[in-house]
Formats: sequence, C-alpha cells, structure tokens
Amino acid sequence: MKWVLGTIVLLAAGLIFKLGSLVYGMYVVLGVLLVSRYLARVWTGHLSATRWTDGDSVRIGESVQVEVTVLNLGRWRVPWVLLEDSLPLQALRQHPPRIRVEGQSLLLAQLPARGQKTLAYEVRFLMRGYYQFGPLLLESGDLFGLHRRYRVITSPSCVLVYPKVVPLEGYDIASRRPIGEVRLSHRLFEDPTRIAGVRAYERGDPLNRIHWRATARTGSLQSKLYEPSCIAGATIVLNFHEGGFGLKNPVYRQELAITTAASLANAVYQRGEQIGLLTNGRDAAERIRYEGRHQEFRTRAIARAKAAELERSQRLQPVQVETRRGATQLEQILATLARLESTNGFEFPQLLAASTGRLARDATVIAVLADVSEETAIALGNLKRNGFAVTAVLVLYGETDYYDWAQPPEWAARLLAEGIDFRRVDDEPALSRLCAERILR
Repeated sequence: MKWVLGTIVLLAAGLIFKLGSLVYGMYVVLGVLLVSRYLARVWTGHLSATRWTDGDSVRIGESVQVEVTVLNLGRWRVPWVLLEDSLPLQALRQHPPRIRVEGQSLLLAQLPARGQKTLAYEVRFLMRGYYQFGPLLLESGDLFGLHRRYRVITSPSCVLVYPKVVPLEGYDIASRRPIGEVRLSHRLFEDPTRIAGVRAYERGDPLNRIHWRATARTGSLQSKLYEPSCIAGATIVLNFHEGGFGLKNPVYRQELAITTAASLANAVYQRGEQIGLLTNGRDAAERIRYEGRHQEFRTRAIARAKAAELERSQRLQPVQVETRRGATQLEQILATLARLESTNGFEFPQLLAASTGRLARDATVIAVLADVSEETAIALGNLKRNGFAVTAVLVLYGETDYYDWAQPPEWAARLLAEGIDFRRVDDEPALSRLCAERILR
C-alpha cells in the first residue's frame, strides 16, 4: 500500500509540473504494482490443501505420520510458495522436549497449474499430551517482491497421547490405604445386609428396621442396628496449579503427578470399583482454537500468531470426571489426564471449597499434590471433618532427603496435624510400591 500511495503522489507531482518522463515512469510502476497485487491474490486464492495423519491417539514413545498435500486449482503456475505447517512450538522448545519431529514441515516450492506438493514429516511423542498439528501457513507473492500474501488453510489435526500407567503392588490391601475399602468413622451410611445388633425402638424408625424376633422375645419393640457401610473406590483430586510444583523440576513433577493419578485410577478400576477425577487443571481441548483458517493477512507475524496456541487461561471451573463404575470410566479419565495442562487460575484450597458437593461420599478422596501449604492442609482437614475418607499422595520428584520422623518435614507435620493419611512418591519405582509400604502412622 505504501508503494501505491508513493507512486500516486509522484504521478500527481509529474502531472502538476508537466514532467513527462516522471509521469510515464509512474504509470509503468503503478501498472506493475497493480498487476503484482492481482497476481499474488490469484495465486494464493487458488491454493487448497488436505491433511492426513495415521492416528489420533497413541502411547508415549509411539510415532505418527503427518502429510499435507497442497493443490493448485488455478490455470496459472505459482512461481513460488512457502509452505509451513504449524507445530506445537512449546512442546518442541520445552526442556526436555515433549515431541520430536523428523522430516519437512517447511518447504519452498513451485506449483504448476493443476499441480501439487506434499509436506511429510513424522512426530515421535516423548510425553503425554494433546497436540495440534496445523493449520498450514501459505506465503506467496509477486516476482519483484513488492507484494506478499499470507493464508492459513486446512483444519488442524490433534493427537492424544495417553499417560503412562504403572502397575501398583499391593493395591488390594484394605484399611487405611490410598485405595481399598475404608470403614467410615461416622455412620453417614449404613449397610442393611450387615446387622451389628439391636436397640430399643425409637419414634420414627421405619417398619423394615424392626427386629421382630427380638421384639417377641423381649415383649417391647426392638430396632436393628446396622454396621456402617464401607467406602469403595476413589475420587482422585489432582492439584495442577502452576504454583503447586515449585521451581525445582516442575515438568518432571507434573508428569509424575499425572502418572500417579493414572496408575491409581487404573488400580481402582481393575478392582471393579468406582473411580472419578477432579482437578483444577485446564483441558487442552478447550485451549485449542481453530482461528485464522481460510483468511488472508497483511504480515507473516499476524498469520503465525493466528495459527499459534497462545491463549492463557485464568481457569475458575474444575475439570471433573464423575465418580462411578463403568466400562468407559478408565478410558475417560486417562483421556482427561492426557489433555490436562497446568493453569494459573484455581488454587487447590479453592478447588476443594468449591467442589465438596461434587465429591462422592462413598469413595475415598485421594489428593495428589506436589506441595502442602498450610491452606491446603486445612482444606483437606475440613474435608475429613465433613465425613470424607481422605488420603494424600505427595509427588516429590528430585528430593533425596531422608527425614528424621521424630521431627517430620513441614509438609508432613501439616498433614499429621490435620490427621490426614499420606504417602510419598519420588519416582516411578516408588510409585509401584505406593500401596505396599507404610511410612509414618
């Protein structure tokens, strides 16, 4: 546009001062500019693309092939076009990287009329996640470099990488374990199939509670006493707030926390018990946006920004998989954990305060944490005082300290003060022994 305005100004000056050579030259330049602009628009406007991937869900360590084919549907040759497929740059730049790309995701090519070119590359997934590939960014222009045109086309494809699941040793041991049956300390629920004794009839007792044999023997109405029901299954409450992993090895701690939650969910599910998930993280499917496709942009920077994943979340709504039994329950939890990203909105105490009504009372609450603040310990203690069975699993990757339990560390002291049962996970071998070992009681 600046070239056009400058040419028009010089042309007007030439006409005013009757400078024939200048007028002639400006007519030529203006013609070249207009033709170049028209050709750049036509060349990019006749390009289309199709995308193919050989899978949309994989495991850690597996690879996916991606192919993007660009077609020139016009009758004119496109002398040059720069093709760049958008990649999750944060996953590539993170240390350690989450993915590894081999092949061409960037290509400079010519496209004859009715011709095509193909970008082909392979992505190897080193960590779980939900990754977007595409859309495709096209850049072309005139032969003089005076005008360029950018387009973002093709729908992106997304690949889900499931988290690692570690088999847990001894997960079937009951009583005060992170999983298994835990007897309620308050009679919030009673099991009518297990009679604990009899007592005198009280006004309001239903007829099906009357123990007729004891009534006949004593001559006065007697009511049955039932044993409290057992808590079967678990609701995993995962703290995935950015500030909950500290400055030391935050990426490894996050991934170990995800692996811990996935392994616990798998162990409970294999027992045929109910299992659920509650977290203050962000679902990556909500973050990914399909903006900028089939549009034109004035600069490459704007086009790349539209294709990139730049949104930052101030999340104030929990991500939840309801606690229940079912054939698809584990699959749903693992998929949610695979897509989970840390966020900077909802802190863990706020999560518990806002979600107490969503928690199943007949399931153990397993809090998976990397740190225990005073507010977090109090929130867990309040949950226990409200009648929930609560266990904490501390993810402490990279800490090799062996504590003198006569003087427990600060995080443990806070949990002990609230009467919260806890376990510690330092790495995957320690995770596999999570339910087979006892620490401090």
